[in-house]
Amino acid sequence: MDPLDKLSREKLIFYLTVPLSTIIIFSNLFIIIGIACNRQLHNTPNYFFLSLLVADLCTGIALPFIPRMTLDRQLDFKHCLVMYIFPNFLFLSFLFNLVMVHYERYLCIVSPLHHSQFWVHRCFPLALLTVWLPPLLYASLPAFGWNNWVEPNPNKRSDSNETFLRSTTSQNSTKEDEACSYKQVFPKAFIYLEVCGLVLPAMLSIVAMMGRVLWIARKQLQDICKLQRAVDRLQQQQPSDHEQQLNLRYAKCVAAVSLTFLVCWVPYIIYQLMSVTALQTGVSLQSSYLYIIMSCTGIGSMAIIPLILGLANKQYTEPISRLMLKLRNRWRGGRNNRDVIEQDV
Repeated sequence: MDPLDKLSREKLIFYLTVPLSTIIIFSNLFIIIGIACNRQLHNTPNYFFLSLLVADLCTGIALPFIPRMTLDRQLDFKHCLVMYIFPNFLFLSFLFNLVMVHYERYLCIVSPLHHSQFWVHRCFPLALLTVWLPPLLYASLPAFGWNNWVEPNPNKRSDSNETFLRSTTSQNSTKEDEACSYKQVFPKAFIYLEVCGLVLPAMLSIVAMMGRVLWIARKQLQDICKLQRAVDRLQQQQPSDHEQQLNLRYAKCVAAVSLTFLVCWVPYIIYQLMSVTALQTGVSLQSSYLYIIMSCTGIGSMAIIPLILGLANKQYTEPISRLMLKLRNRWRGGRNNRDVIEQDV
């Protein structure tokens, strides 16, 4: 790739990811502090959400580096593995935490009287381990030999053991760097398994749980409206506006869920489809501007989902809002005092 062309792509990644990363980092810190300062929120559901916020915070930190994984770099084997494995682990842990939060809230809605008896509440440390350990193990598989790394010296045999031990024996060899590419770290089977075996099932499970929750809410709304109409008939009253208000509130809820899905999930789905299609056809899209834009916006928009869930809950933002209000009042009070002193003088 032309150095100037590569530089322009890196600038595009910088301008797209740094603002998103900044918003994600500070918003997550805002919500995390709000949960930590409110003792009433120190319970199992909020601990799961706190774990999701930590994973989202790490994803926000790694966001500027994830699209750069498509660009080739001059790195040795050890640094090349770290560059690709660590962001992939953070993204997978974020996805697993997102599924766990939706699953825990789904149980609370489906079984509101018995949700505390499920394993996610009774075995909280185990549930928390399941959202961090499997992503770490899977993302680390290339470090244990499942990679396409090839020795640069053609005279050497490039069997898997020599490839893996290269990082420890390279001190006595030449210091020449090799080109580091995602194709050398992630085999096609690894990518297919991650997309079709982890990412897509996680997305489908979240969509299925959201659809089930909306269906339950719709059914309960219909039951409430039936009872309301029965009461009105018994009391010989005109139909009240309460049913219309409930239907309007449900319509707003469906619209909010649909808009969140379109904004946060559709760009990432398009990005995944482009990746899989390019992998199947052998067409190199990783260096194209469209692919870079979709990778930045797709991963960044999906990382906004916890922020929407957190900022929509006033309990999470109330402590920080109170603090900001006190600081604003103090600043206004001090400014008013200075104005009064200046007028007296």
